[in-house]
Amino acid sequence: MTATANSTMRVSVLQMDIAIGEPDRNFERLSELLQQAVQVEPKPDVIICPEMWNTGYALDRIQQLADLQGERTKTMIGEFSREHGVHIIAGSIAERTDDDVRNTIYAFDRQGDVNGTYSKIHLFRLMDEEKHLKAGDTLGELTIDDVQVGAMICYDIRFPELTRKLALNGAKVLFVPAEWPHPRLHHWRTLLMARAIENQMYVVACNRVGRSGTTDFFGHSLIIDPWGEVMAEGDESECILTAELDLELVDSVRGRIPVFKDRRPELYC
Repeated sequence: MTATANSTMRVSVLQMDIAIGEPDRNFERLSELLQQAVQVEPKPDVIICPEMWNTGYALDRIQQLADLQGERTKTMIGEFSREHGVHIIAGSIAERTDDDVRNTIYAFDRQGDVNGTYSKIHLFRLMDEEKHLKAGDTLGELTIDDVQVGAMICYDIRFPELTRKLALNGAKVLFVPAEWPHPRLHHWRTLLMARAIENQMYVVACNRVGRSGTTDFFGHSLIIDPWGEVMAEGDESECILTAELDLELVDSVRGRIPVFKDRRPELYC
């Protein structure tokens, strides 16, 4: 049954380790986790993966490692989503075009077709992204079973105006793949809960675990409801989180505290 049919959306979050600079190994591990995710009943409507899961932050070799036109990702994820009838927010990947490399989300529908993309628009200087990657310039607006949702990547959550724009445009759920490291766990949890509360929307955030070089990634993937309550949270190991989102709750919360109606954008926009 689709999310439209019963006003719910069942989501699964694949919190995984990423082998830096080893796409073959990462594709194999993601395939294993995807198979695990669809073994439960009921199956998820949507599965989300972490940021840059195909290569990790091997930025010094990213031109050679990145997925050309996303073709390998589209083949594997497309076939899987079609076989199992699930939507997949394919985390983000290092995607190479003819001219540059971007940090890009591919979203797949139940038929295995790409029904939306989003390239990270805020590049993280602390990890030298701006030296190796090209920023995107469009919003992450997607549709899942006729439900409008938003997508952003990792550092993007530090820019509240981006989430607000997605919410104003109708998004009820925000999907966030990430590689968010220690020691900023408090920032991660606080920012995600704030984005959920201030925009009265679900937030589904998938972070990686493991170590790359000297950087440790803490996981703590989160599924948060429109009141800012945590529905599910990972620890620091690989895991799959699943929760059922009541989409009617978004409208209920927005009706009870009408922050969108009470905005005065002429004063601060």
